[in-house]
Amino acid sequence: MRALVKTAPRAGLELIDVPIPEPGPTEVLVKVRMTGICGTDLHIEAWDPWAAATMTTPRIVGHEFCGDVVAVGSAVTDVAVGDFVSGEGHLVCGRCRNCLAGRRHLCANTRGIGVQVDGCFAEYLVMPAVNIWVHRVPVSPEVAAIFDPFGNAVHTALAFPCLGEDVLVTGAGPIGIMAAMVVRHAGARFVVVSDLSEERLALAEKLGATVAIDPRHTPIADAARELGMREGFDIGLEMSGAPVALRQLVDAMAHGGRIAMLGLPADETSLDFSKVVLRMLTLKGIYGREIFETWYAMSVLVQSGLDVSGVITHRFDHTEHEEAFATARSGHCGKIVMSWE
Repeated sequence: MRALVKTAPRAGLELIDVPIPEPGPTEVLVKVRMTGICGTDLHIEAWDPWAAATMTTPRIVGHEFCGDVVAVGSAVTDVAVGDFVSGEGHLVCGRCRNCLAGRRHLCANTRGIGVQVDGCFAEYLVMPAVNIWVHRVPVSPEVAAIFDPFGNAVHTALAFPCLGEDVLVTGAGPIGIMAAMVVRHAGARFVVVSDLSEERLALAEKLGATVAIDPRHTPIADAARELGMREGFDIGLEMSGAPVALRQLVDAMAHGGRIAMLGLPADETSLDFSKVVLRMLTLKGIYGREIFETWYAMSVLVQSGLDVSGVITHRFDHTEHEEAFATARSGHCGKIVMSWE
């Protein structure tokens, strides 16, 4: 089969022939239809310090996918040949305290497909059956391919009840935009999105943000005042990983406000914690998806009419992976998907 592989510890990826994997007794074999490019994939392709410290080569990369089950192991009973599926890319140990308590998203021994084990940028993928999500409601392959990042958005957006609340989203990347769409769908009153990219701000407004602003030109406080807000934002979603964005978010919160943080800073971040204490703010870190409660919520949101397909702005064949990665790295885009059919 053809697969996109990090063949050596250096920049770049190679599309090469590798053996089709065989599923073990508790695994399934998926024929991949479509995959999504993630920021993690960009780190790996560039072979930056994080990638060099995190993974070994050779490795098939990629963790966002959809496809069709073409074979199942002898012990698999709840996934069948022909099922249209996506998959939870975090492989957990099953034996630590959190796993045994059903909190698998908190497993300290998590391994990721496309990082520690072979991933989905290939014509076929083997995964444990317990990590497979079978799509029981109609969903397009493009959206199914990005259920992983959609799950990050849903996990963050629903970290706190948002019905009737005013929400500030810092970071208008694809996950930030989807998070804004989720809170709006879930009944938030005003949803303000901030970013530095004109293209992504325009996409955020097109997809339902109340206001999308560049804080270098429009202070967040001014945007809130123009909406008639008097006491700050009730909920903040930090999706950028930019230290300045987190500080701006804290400054914009109402007393008792709640902040969910998905964006991962590259370096240590300074913050005036007196504001957190005196305003009695809640800060909650978010990583990945709750397994599988977030996946259930995703399917329910899709079934109830939330259409996140608009966040996908570019589509490539897997043979055009160099152009696909260059487009993703440029930032002048939303979500990018690659076809493997």
